[in-house]
Amino acid sequence: MNYFQALILAIIEGLTEFLPVSSTGHMVIASSFMGIGKDEFVKLFEVAIQLGAILAVVVLYWKKFFDFSKWQFYIKLIIAVIPALFFGYLLNDFIDNTLGNPIFIAVVLLLGGIVLLFIDKFFKNPTVNHESEISNLTAFKIGCFQVLAVAFPGLSRSAATIIGGMQQKLSRHAAAEFSFFLAVPTMCAATGYKLLKGHELLNAENIKLLLFGNVIAFIVAVIAIKSFIGFLSKHGFRIFGWYRIIIGVLLLVLYFSGVEMNVL
Repeated sequence: MNYFQALILAIIEGLTEFLPVSSTGHMVIASSFMGIGKDEFVKLFEVAIQLGAILAVVVLYWKKFFDFSKWQFYIKLIIAVIPALFFGYLLNDFIDNTLGNPIFIAVVLLLGGIVLLFIDKFFKNPTVNHESEISNLTAFKIGCFQVLAVAFPGLSRSAATIIGGMQQKLSRHAAAEFSFFLAVPTMCAATGYKLLKGHELLNAENIKLLLFGNVIAFIVAVIAIKSFIGFLSKHGFRIFGWYRIIIGVLLLVLYFSGVEMNVL
């Protein structure tokens, strides 16, 4: 992997991590077309640069994360992240295998897009408009939705948790914000596990690439988060649904047309 390839992947991570379009699916696709899809370090890089995106959430919502007087906030995040940690560890081998299956990712993108076309009509009249109104049980249920993204790479963690929040009567704005908050412990755990497992890959040059990628992901994620909240509150999910459908169909056409895809 060179710095240009790292730049492209980091931009994709920053743009898509908090959008309901699947950052994992997009990075796997980009890695494939850049010819670096089978590199073990790329697998590590695609997870580790999530730290930059995580930092963007912490910086933008620093008052929330560093108000230690409101300990209930941290309890909710711990409760919500438990299902994903459990099933993520349990399904680790399955996840690695599905990341190497372009048809699987394409189909999940496509089906997820169809759901997003109609999701705004499914959940109307929200009653929860702020994180403080979310109960521990509701947080756990949203965390269970996050498991769907763990089990089906390409679904999008953001989409799963936002939909889970809306199903629990959260407004689009509140569901999106809680999805951002929940991303912090979830991605910290995933990144830490991946770095620990692949520590032998961390030579001096690779560490430089990781630092570079995290800085880029952070900058892009700050812009994406601030833009997404306003757009989602005003326009809903429909445009993201059509985007996922187009990408999914395009991948299937390319695959069945015989275009070589060096997926992970």
